[in-house]
Amino acid sequence: MATPRDRAPLAEQVEALLAVDGPLPIVAAGDPVLRGGTERFDGQLDDALLARFVEALRVTMHAAPGVGLAAPQVGVALRIAVIEDPAPVPEEVRLVRGRVPQPFRVLVNPSYESVGSRPAAFFEGCLSVPGWQAVVARPAEVRLTGQDEHGRALDEVFTGWPARIVQHETDHLDGTLYLDRAELRSLSSNEAMAERWTQPAPEEAARALGFPLA
Repeated sequence: MATPRDRAPLAEQVEALLAVDGPLPIVAAGDPVLRGGTERFDGQLDDALLARFVEALRVTMHAAPGVGLAAPQVGVALRIAVIEDPAPVPEEVRLVRGRVPQPFRVLVNPSYESVGSRPAAFFEGCLSVPGWQAVVARPAEVRLTGQDEHGRALDEVFTGWPARIVQHETDHLDGTLYLDRAELRSLSSNEAMAERWTQPAPEEAARALGFPLA
């Protein structure tokens, strides 16, 4: 049976969310909104409401904290996501993972395609699957297309960790969680990660937990 949230027009859903100050509640795995896909953005929110929603996504992402957040993660089935990564990591991690700072960006109706065939496998987590991480092999370089919040065309190649972020957030908009792509033998609690698997790359975890690396 559809809930009132499911039946309400998207603008009404967003207005209701924004009626409360502060970070928005993040939806956890198991909620159908994370699996149902999203509507392409086509003016369902007027400019002022879109700007308020984007700001709420930014605030929520920072508070979590995270480096990306997709609209379904706050219960809104609309094809919008935000990303930002200050990349406060040691130099060794930066070099191995290709993790470089990314400014705040809004992705509207994004889609991606692999550039080349080189994969990269690293531990990955998700604000909608709190407490856990797993190794995901993803293309190391992708071409992302779409628009920004002002309707300007986006056509950009991302590499390294930024490529992983935009893939993860765009997957959310298609109803895909990172666990769908993960090597499940690598699944580790945050506590186990902190104790055992903080190395820049997951080779040691692969040997100990018995899973192949891409």
